[in-house]
Amino acid sequence: MVSGAKSKSTRKKGGTSVYKKVMRIIFRTLLFMFISSLIYVIICRWVMPPITLTQITNGVSYGLKRDYVSKDDISPNARLAAIASEDQRFPDHWGFDMEAIAKSMQPKKGKKKKLPLGAAASTISQQTAKNVFLWQGGGIWKYIRKVPEAYFTLLIELIWNKQRIMDVYLNTIEMGTGVFGIEAAAQTYFEKPAKQLTRQEAAMIIACLPNPKKFTVIPQSVRVAWRYPQILREMHNIEEDEDVQKIIH
Repeated sequence: MVSGAKSKSTRKKGGTSVYKKVMRIIFRTLLFMFISSLIYVIICRWVMPPITLTQITNGVSYGLKRDYVSKDDISPNARLAAIASEDQRFPDHWGFDMEAIAKSMQPKKGKKKKLPLGAAASTISQQTAKNVFLWQGGGIWKYIRKVPEAYFTLLIELIWNKQRIMDVYLNTIEMGTGVFGIEAAAQTYFEKPAKQLTRQEAAMIIACLPNPKKFTVIPQSVRVAWRYPQILREMHNIEEDEDVQKIIH
C-alpha cells in the first residue's frame, strides 16, 4: 500500500513538473516575442522596415516596385489625401477610432452601416501595423490577426509619432499590383517623384485603396474615377485644421 501511494505521488509530481516546464517555455517565448518586437518597433522609429510579409508574397507572384523616401520627398498632397480618404480622425485618436467602430457595428436593415468617407473602422495606425509587422488576408486569418494588430497599433502609437506613422504608411502600403509606397506609385502612374504629386494625382492614387489590384489608377477603374473627386472635396474641407497641418507639413 505504501508503494502504491508513493507511485501516485511520483506521478503527481511528474505531472506538475511537466506543467511547470511547459509554462516556463510559453513564458520565455512570449517574453522573447515581446522584447524582439519592441526592439524592432524602436528601430523602425528611425529606419524604414527592410521588407514586409506582404511585399515578399507579392514579389514572388507579381514582382516588386518599391522605393522608400524620406518625409521631405513626399508631397503634402499625398498625406492630406490619405487622411481625407482613410482616416480623418487620425490626428486625434490613439490608434483606434472607437466612434467609427461603433457606427460600423450598428445594424441597418440587416447590414452594417456604411461609414462616410474619411471615417475608418481600420485606422491609418492599424493599417500601418498590419502592413509592416503582420500579414494580409481575410477569413480566419483576419480574426487571428486582430490581437497582434491591436498590440502593434498601440506600440507604434506609443513609440512613434503621427508624422512617422504617416510616412511609414505611405512608404509601405500597396498601391497597385506589385507597387508599394507613394514613390513607386508616383513613378509608375505619373512618371514623376512623389514630391511633385498634385492634389488630383495624390487623390487618384489614394482612391485605389483598399483593393489596389482591382481598383487601378492607370488605366483608371470606375471606382477610382468615382472616388477621387470625393477625396479632393474632403481634402479641401480638412486642410485648414491645425492638427492636420502639423502632420502634412
